[in-house]
Amino acid sequence: MKFVNKFARNENGATAIEYGLIAGLIAVVIIGAVTTIGTDLIAKFTEISAVL
Repeated sequence: MKFVNKFARNENGATAIEYGLIAGLIAVVIIGAVTTIGTDLIAKFTEISAVL
């Protein structure tokens, strides 16, 4: 019975899952930002190339 109570109060797994979700969300935001910047950068280089 002590094992079950101790296991029920243990929140280490939940904390690890929360940190994993936060890291995943940050990764998605970074990927979105890099994709947007990359697209804008390609457009700018194409514009410069056309002028030259």
